[in-house]
Amino acid sequence: MLELNAKTDAPADLIKDGSEATFMADVVDASQQVPVIVDFWAPWCGPCKALTPALEKAVTAAKGKVRLVKINIDQNQAIAAQLRIQSIPTVYAFFQGQPVDGFQGALGPAELQRFIDKLAGLSGDGDGAGGLAEAIAAAEEMLAQGAAVDAAQTFAAILGEDDRNAAAYAGLARAHLALGDVDQAEAVLNGAPADIADAPEIEAARAAIALARQAEAAGPVADLRARIAADPADHQARFDLATALYVGGDAGAAVDELLDLFRRDRDWHDGAARTQLLTIFEALKPNDPVALAGRRKLSSMMFA
Repeated sequence: MLELNAKTDAPADLIKDGSEATFMADVVDASQQVPVIVDFWAPWCGPCKALTPALEKAVTAAKGKVRLVKINIDQNQAIAAQLRIQSIPTVYAFFQGQPVDGFQGALGPAELQRFIDKLAGLSGDGDGAGGLAEAIAAAEEMLAQGAAVDAAQTFAAILGEDDRNAAAYAGLARAHLALGDVDQAEAVLNGAPADIADAPEIEAARAAIALARQAEAAGPVADLRARIAADPADHQARFDLATALYVGGDAGAAVDELLDLFRRDRDWHDGAARTQLLTIFEALKPNDPVALAGRRKLSSMMFA
């Protein structure tokens, strides 16, 4: 017998209330099969009271092509902080384990329907978006394997087909970062249409650019390690080393150095270690093992 959500009459797995404990299963894991919309809301939020029912209605009408997870930020403050939810309503969409779209504030009915239709197409339904999703996945694989030039060409080709594809803008920017061209990476994001400029994947690429800018002034890794060996309390050297390690491709070591700095002095430079950790987590994919482990360690240290 099909189980229904008591409030919406939609199948229970299409619309559900989420939490920090279930976020990985309900959102990241579930998005491997179908796009998952995450609605960050609160009982006191007026616009949320209009947007959430509209989202529920649109998701129900999509008949399984998308799912909806609703997260009350008052009850789940840690995940809201980790994802830098600064105002509500905020909506993120995840597919294949990573954010692919999003918006803040309420949308009109037509805009909301376009948002849902675009996500529904990611599963491969008829309008060509599925093929673009496959192309994005292929370009991401190229980038992961070090073929940054090929990845950049593929992302650029995707933008030729869909000039509002936030994932392709972000991927192209990260490809330029991999090629050492920070200015061009920044120019790519500056050229993104205004209505997708705050998409989660573009924000992630922007965080990676910020880290690359910082690394330009950080100094060579060997010199920074020597400074720390001479004085383990040289917090600036440890902070700079973490930034240089991240940009050099060793995110795990970068996170370890920042966690060590946070352990030594969490209030140094107004909590700079925590802020930098959150920037790195934002620059990494949501399901990246380094980000997941780092978030857990940071949370345990914060609440110890």
